[in-house]
Order: sequence, then C-alpha cells, then structure tokens
Amino acid sequence: MQTFLQIISMLIPVLFAITLHEVGHGWAAKQFGDRTAEFQGRLTLNPIAHMDPIGTVLLPGLLLFLGGLVFGWAKPVPINPMNLRNPKRDMFFVAIAGPVANL
Repeated sequence: MQTFLQIISMLIPVLFAITLHEVGHGWAAKQFGDRTAEFQGRLTLNPIAHMDPIGTVLLPGLLLFLGGLVFGWAKPVPINPMNLRNPKRDMFFVAIAGPVANL
C-alpha cells in the first residue's frame, strides 16, 4: 500500500508538470498568431488531452513495473509555423515557453 501511495504522490505532480509544459507551448503559439492548439482543444489543463498512449501510459508503466529508470513523453501540441507572424523568431519563443512554464 505504501508503494502505491508513493507512486500516486509522484504521478500527480509529474502529470501536472507535463500538462503545464505542453499548454505553455500552445499558449505562446496563440500569442504569436497560431491558434491551431486552441482549435484542437489542447489549451486545457486537463492532462488527458496531453497524454500519449505509449509515451505517457504504456512505457512509463512498463518501466515502473520492471523497476528501472522511468521516463516518457506527452503528445506534442500542434503548431503551424505558417500562422506565426514572424516564424523564425516566434518559434524560438514557442519552443522555450514549455520549459519556462515548468519553472
């Protein structure tokens, strides 16, 4: 039971951090003119919208079960650089927005 509680106590903050990271990318893209993520319902703090079946569920679960290093990934937020006002400059800010959201 204690191991289960430890897993849950780590899982909730990790899912929140992953969600914030992806929403950060989408929010920045929206600020620079690309509303693709908004139109696809990805500017939400609901973690289910950002889960990749393999990278967020299957692989981390399998690695946790095997007792090794646990890692994974989220479903990338869709961004269309053609919708950005200044694609070269704005993509930098969109890319950095995810990690900044986790600070």
